[in-house]
Amino acid sequence: MKLSIITVCLNPGDSLSVTLDSILGQGREDMEVILKDGGSTDGSVERWRQENAARPGAEKVRIFAEKDSGIYDAMNQAVAYATGDFLLFLNCGDRLADGSVLRRTRELLEEEEQAGTDMDRLVLYGDTCGERRDVVIASPPEITGFTCYRNIPCHQSCFYSAALCRDKPYDLRYRIRADYDHFLWCFYQAKAKMRHMDFPVAVYEGGGFSEKRENRVLDRREHREITGKYMERGELLKYRAIMACSLAPLRTAMAESQLFSGVYHWLKGKIYRRKA
Repeated sequence: MKLSIITVCLNPGDSLSVTLDSILGQGREDMEVILKDGGSTDGSVERWRQENAARPGAEKVRIFAEKDSGIYDAMNQAVAYATGDFLLFLNCGDRLADGSVLRRTRELLEEEEQAGTDMDRLVLYGDTCGERRDVVIASPPEITGFTCYRNIPCHQSCFYSAALCRDKPYDLRYRIRADYDHFLWCFYQAKAKMRHMDFPVAVYEGGGFSEKRENRVLDRREHREITGKYMERGELLKYRAIMACSLAPLRTAMAESQLFSGVYHWLKGKIYRRKA
C-alpha cells in the first residue's frame, strides 16, 4: 500500500518548508507528496524546488499548479493526481507529529488488510497536537453518531482510503465544513470502518479560515445543514439535548482558553483512554 500526503497552498511563504520537511523526514519509500499550488506569486514553491533539487527524497514531491476556487476545490484537484491507496491532507504550516507517523500508520494498515477489512472503506484517525495552545487534542476511541455531531477527529490526523475521496469529492457549497460533510458521509453513507490510532498524527498550526470569529455564524449554519442531511430528526433532538445538559458552550470556552485548554484536553484524553 502506498500513502499520498496532500498539501495545498497559495503563497505559503516559509510554511511550505515546515510541512514538506516534516513529511520527507519520515524517510518512507512507499509514499508520495502531492503539492497542489493554486497559483502562488510569492516565489515560495519555485524557491523550495530549487533549494531542494538535490535533496534525497525530494523526487517524491510532485508539484501541480492549477487555479482553484478555494481550499476544498484544491483538495479535489489534488485527489485526482494522487496515486496512493490512502490519503492524508496536511495543510501548509502543519506538520507530522514525529518521524514515526507513517511507519506506524503503515503497520496498522497491514493489520487491517490481514484481518480482511474492506480497504476501500477504511479511515484511520489519530490525535492532534495543537500548536497554538501546546496541547494534545485526543480523538475519541470510537466514532458514534454523537461523536459525529459533536467532535470529529481533526482532518489533518485522518488517513482516508483513496476510494472514499474519489467516490465523494468535497462539496464546494460548504466554505468551512466540507471536510466535516465528507467525514459524516464516510460514516453514515459509505459505512466505512473508523480505526483509532492511539498516537498523535499531526501538529495543527491553527488560526485558519474556519477559526476566525467572523466565520462562526457560517460555521454553525453549515453544521446544522450537514447534520440535518445525515441524521434523523429524533437523533438530532437527542444530541442537542445532551449538548445543552453537558454545558457545551462552557466546555468549548475552556478548550479554547489559553489558561484552561491544557487541563481540559488532558482530562479529555484521560476519559477517552478509560473508554478505549
